[in-house]
Amino acid sequence: IQISDNWPGYSLDLFTYPQHYYGDLEYVLIPHGIIVDRTERLAKDIMQDIGDNDIVVLCVLKGGYKFCADLVEHIKNLSRNSERFISMKVDFVRLKSYHNDQSMQDMQIMGGDDLSKLTGKLSFVSYLLCFFMFCKDIVGTGRTMKVLLNNIEKYKPKMIKVASLLVKRTSQPDGYRPDYYGFEIPDLFVVGYALDYNEHFRDLNHICVINDHGKAKYRV
Repeated sequence: IQISDNWPGYSLDLFTYPQHYYGDLEYVLIPHGIIVDRTERLAKDIMQDIGDNDIVVLCVLKGGYKFCADLVEHIKNLSRNSERFISMKVDFVRLKSYHNDQSMQDMQIMGGDDLSKLTGKLSFVSYLLCFFMFCKDIVGTGRTMKVLLNNIEKYKPKMIKVASLLVKRTSQPDGYRPDYYGFEIPDLFVVGYALDYNEHFRDLNHICVINDHGKAKYRV
């Protein structure tokens, strides 16, 4: 689903959201209900593609946890209601690549069990952070995902598939696209559905565009 650059979004008055964020948001870009329905469709597509393979889900924290949890739950429900059962294991890593709303040059990868266990297995990477970096002065768009994939590929898993809820359009795309993604969005800094701004807005169910007041209020 492609959201155009001139899409005005939905008025905040049409939805409920935490009162402590009143005045901090511009508009709702993607309502929660649409996120849920689109994630269910991604789960169906994944089920059709992976065949009889068992999968290891590698969830990228912190922004990916809600998308990962919902996606895994949809896959489990589809598996229970089908003739083939898919075994899933979930592991977690954490990437840190933003300071306020700016992408940092150096990225940190933290956590995760022994990734050598992925050898010979289907690795399904559940990833929610926008693949194309927000900061225009970084030429290597897609840098975050490339670093993570390079670390996984050295363990020679049988297959790697990448799922993302969001892909962000930028003026310097490198042509990278995940195997599955929910929405292609304009070059905006968005929050909600576990996407944060300095650890705030994770409790917001909708994906929204933060305004300048919100950035200044929660800047560190």
